[in-house]
Amino acid sequence: MTSGGLVLGVDPGRSKAGFAVVAPDGGVRARGIEAIEALQARLSQVVAGGGIDAIALGRGTNGRAVRSLLEGFGLPIHWVDEFETSRTARSLYFVDHPPRGWRRLIPLGLQLPSGPVDDYAAIVIARRFLARGVTPLPPN
Repeated sequence: MTSGGLVLGVDPGRSKAGFAVVAPDGGVRARGIEAIEALQARLSQVVAGGGIDAIALGRGTNGRAVRSLLEGFGLPIHWVDEFETSRTARSLYFVDHPPRGWRRLIPLGLQLPSGPVDDYAAIVIARRFLARGVTPLPPN
């Protein structure tokens, strides 16, 4: 990435995928979760907004199938290791949604988010890309 633009992080899954647009400073511009069937249409809207220089794709469940959906955007796609992204995503979730009331007394490690955290996992993937670099996907 040379122009200092945004990174689209994608956390692939079997039935749904998380996505996040992350700035070079790690700030999150957009995030969401979409069914795999609707992912390409939703990300088309995100990419059309401009400024995205690369796609950071999690090397996990259904990664190759999601890759084929992303290739049409004409952006470089890079693998990113997904080791412990779910745990890190849970931590990010609780930063944005801290427990209230009596739940504050329970250690965060014993609590579960109220819904899926695939979008937070996509943030982790994009930030890893920005921080460490990645291995380019092999050509078809």
